[in-house]
Amino acid sequence: MAGHIVYAFMVSVDGYIAGAPGGDIGLPLPEQELHRHFNEMQKRMTLGLYGRNMYEVMKYWDAPPAESSEVDHQFARAWQAMPKVVFSSTLDSVGPNARLVKDKADVERTVRQLKADTNGEIEVNGAALAASLVRLGLVDEFRMYMMPVVLGGGKPYFEAGLQLELEPLGTESLPQHCTLLRFRPKTA
Repeated sequence: MAGHIVYAFMVSVDGYIAGAPGGDIGLPLPEQELHRHFNEMQKRMTLGLYGRNMYEVMKYWDAPPAESSEVDHQFARAWQAMPKVVFSSTLDSVGPNARLVKDKADVERTVRQLKADTNGEIEVNGAALAASLVRLGLVDEFRMYMMPVVLGGGKPYFEAGLQLELEPLGTESLPQHCTLLRFRPKTA
């Protein structure tokens, strides 16, 4: 038994997951067909690892507005059902089906233990958390949902200065002109 840690995010052609800090994300919102793909991916996840910023964004799915679409509610149900571990030294508490790890020194030990104890896919959410797990050699797969936009700057999918050799695992054409690019870290 061992978990498979996946870092998956929508990304611009120039490699950004969000535009300028404090501004609009800049990437198109998933329409229903693409959203369904993300719903299926979310249902497959056994565990979610979150940094503070991304967890606070995703808490929206704990209680989406009643008038949200059915595809939104399907995603919300999958997100709510998935256990989550939130790494933050500033949060005092987290919501339902989540536990908080406050000590930064516990990140590596906690993730290694979770990976050893989990059977299935573990998603890592948040660029900073993903970068730290990549540097520790804990990320098993990268899924870049390439959207046909150029942001010209912002928050990169890969942390600046990070050097990796990747092995392609395949591509898939998805709705909304999105192309899924899958990679794993290349082993010697």
